[in-house]
Amino acid sequence: MLSVYTHINKSSTLLLLLISLSMPAPLPAQAVLEEVVVTAQYREQRLQDVPVSVTAFTTEDIVRAGIESTQDFINLTPNMTMDDSFTLGNTFVQVRGVAQINNADSPVAIVVDGVPQNNQKQLKQELFDIERIEVLKGPQGSLYGRNAIGGAINIVSKRPGNDLEGKIKGGVGNGGLRKVSAAASGALVEDTLLFRLSGAFKDFNGVTENRFLNDEVDFFTSRDIRGRLLWQVSDTLSVDGRLAFSDADGGCCSDTFIPNPNLPQSGANPSSNTFNRPYTNVLGETDKKQFIEGTVKINWNSGRGDLTYILGISDLEENYFADLDFTNNTTNGLSSLVGFLGVGQQQLLDVALMSHELRWTSPDDQRLRWIAGFYYLDTRRKLTTLASVEAPGTAPVYSRADFIPPAFLNIRESNDNTAWALFGQAEYDLTDDLELTLGLRYDYNKRDHTGISPATSPPQKSFADLQPRLVLSKRWRDALLSYASYSRGFRSGGFNGPNIQMSGQFREETLDNFELGFKSSWFSRRLIVNAAAFYAKSDNFQYFRVDVASGAQVIENIDKVDMLGVELNFQALLDEHWTLFGALGITDSQIKRFTLRPQDVGRRTPKNQQYSINIGTEYRLPLAGGFEGSLRIDYEHRGKKYWHSDNLNPMDDFGLLNGRAALAGENWTLTLWAKNIFDELYWQDYNAATFAGTMGGDLGFLARGRTYGADLEYRF
Repeated sequence: MLSVYTHINKSSTLLLLLISLSMPAPLPAQAVLEEVVVTAQYREQRLQDVPVSVTAFTTEDIVRAGIESTQDFINLTPNMTMDDSFTLGNTFVQVRGVAQINNADSPVAIVVDGVPQNNQKQLKQELFDIERIEVLKGPQGSLYGRNAIGGAINIVSKRPGNDLEGKIKGGVGNGGLRKVSAAASGALVEDTLLFRLSGAFKDFNGVTENRFLNDEVDFFTSRDIRGRLLWQVSDTLSVDGRLAFSDADGGCCSDTFIPNPNLPQSGANPSSNTFNRPYTNVLGETDKKQFIEGTVKINWNSGRGDLTYILGISDLEENYFADLDFTNNTTNGLSSLVGFLGVGQQQLLDVALMSHELRWTSPDDQRLRWIAGFYYLDTRRKLTTLASVEAPGTAPVYSRADFIPPAFLNIRESNDNTAWALFGQAEYDLTDDLELTLGLRYDYNKRDHTGISPATSPPQKSFADLQPRLVLSKRWRDALLSYASYSRGFRSGGFNGPNIQMSGQFREETLDNFELGFKSSWFSRRLIVNAAAFYAKSDNFQYFRVDVASGAQVIENIDKVDMLGVELNFQALLDEHWTLFGALGITDSQIKRFTLRPQDVGRRTPKNQQYSINIGTEYRLPLAGGFEGSLRIDYEHRGKKYWHSDNLNPMDDFGLLNGRAALAGENWTLTLWAKNIFDELYWQDYNAATFAGTMGGDLGFLARGRTYGADLEYRF
């Protein structure tokens, strides 16, 4: 764990130097940084008063940073990454060393307008008409429950209002990008019945080429619409209804096969950092990623607090078709073994979820403030996985018709999950400047797994855990808060596919986190500096591999893991037009006990990224005629990443540069933007043969290269 201190010394020097240089010169009294209000703890609080490590993005931040997807804001959040992989909806989010894996619950609780999103595929989404995004780090179990083992993401869309207003935005870019989004809001009955309707369309041909097929692999089209109706029944009763629909299709499964000459003697691949384009003979496609979601939120204010009921219903489908051997089968791959064979894969996923939450929140203006509630979730998941042999002489392949039925691998399974929880949190002012927070949640999960093909006896198991939280925060002065906390997170265990003879069940994962932090503002809120240091102990850390003998995806556990890290972020107003901001995140993990792979003890956990640095600046200048010009630069530097527990084939550190220039008037804004300006190549996912089950080499999923374009927005 000593290496974390080396990273701190090297990486934080630049940030600390920038902070010291950013101490602002005398400015007009009205020139201050925005005071951000969040609802991270289910009540409105100033961000600087919340004793949790939180990264928040306001409406203005979202516009100025060009945040249009979950990937965009995660890239700006220290100690957090999100990697695309495989299908259009598949992502691996990693928070403070705890990572998303296939077929398991998320390590972060994702909440949209108060409703939990309970499936991995719901994290990656287009963001439009958003008011605020809040990212909480560290276990948030007492309020957010299971899956908040690494943190929580709270996304708040814009509320309806009385005034008729709206906007329309269009844009074009390289790779054939075309996009349009729009929103409108107003009153059907003034002060009583308010509506907001918004939607987005995006079409992209792609910029990452398959060098065998001479066709782009990262194409996609997305269509999203959301409607919201707010009924103010009385001064004390409101009903907030929301209906959202999303439909997308696009490329998938475009991994590059990377031959490893050291196999089978060693898993170390000398070409692991050679970022070649894919060369499969099958143009993979996610032909459906679709979800529909409806929510109802009823709030009654009794004068002694708020009673809130939230209903969430969603249905999600994702189907894809792609190569399975990841080669072109004419000059390499399986053809060299059997003469002609290629292999294709299909998967069909259908998930239906229904959740209920009832909570009582006390008034804010009292010495003892508390929240108590009950949560219930019902999940029905069906999954079919197919693999077929390619017909001889059909390369290149663009359709399922070119594969020989029946599938030689046909796995069908059904998973039913019932979960419920009781939770509560209380905040008590011990003195005027000392606050104690106590939280407790009990989560219970019952899982039923039915193997339809091959048929298996339905296993059933329950997983439960008690998640306490303790925080002591001290207000030293109005602009300085420090805190010490302990919190526990829980991620449910479950079952692997019905064709797994061994390791059919994986255990629940728990994490105990100890944290020290402070939040501060200086020079009359022209400089903000927040920091946190944490030490966490994980039991039964979940990780993913493929069992090639059975053609199955397997989740297993690492017995004991320790994690140590720091976070630092700052924002400075250098003058009334110029802002500087930055963040540093360091996570150093170490495997302490690993029954299945004892040779990996002492190494880092899968998908651990040593550190990340974000540095950005924005200059805004008033122009004649009421116009304003702005220029923004964002630089992100990512440290070495370890893909697997053997720590072989790590990806070297690299940097990404993004830029935006805008000209804004009273009703419209023209923006020029570019992402990954220097066209940096890197893997978003990497699966070595030892853990992927591939023959003769590894698989790398190449990140998207440089993109750029122009947007025009009109507001009314």
